[in-house]
Amino acid sequence: MESLGFTAINYISCNEDYRDRFEELFKDRAGLIDNNKGFRNMHVLRPAKPEDDYLIVSYWDSEEDFTAWTQSKSFIDGHKRGFADIKKAKEEGKEPPMKSSFKTYQIITN
Repeated sequence: MESLGFTAINYISCNEDYRDRFEELFKDRAGLIDNNKGFRNMHVLRPAKPEDDYLIVSYWDSEEDFTAWTQSKSFIDGHKRGFADIKKAKEEGKEPPMKSSFKTYQIITN
């Protein structure tokens, strides 16, 4: 079956006291992803249950476009504030305030 595009879903677990900060990071996001080749759209989903993960769902024309973005300067620049929060926690000997993992998928239907 032919692919209609590509999506990456980032699963983010946040410490309870970091949730407001995490949401602030996305509400005030730099928007650097928006002009990358092949980028279509992005949704940030808040979990209905506090113990569940946030989902960051981005849509792309192809896996190659997504991979190119993850290796770009705009990716690093767009994530600086969150990376800084994690680095600070580690320097203070604390657990990171959030953890991330992602999975990728081919889109087969609209």
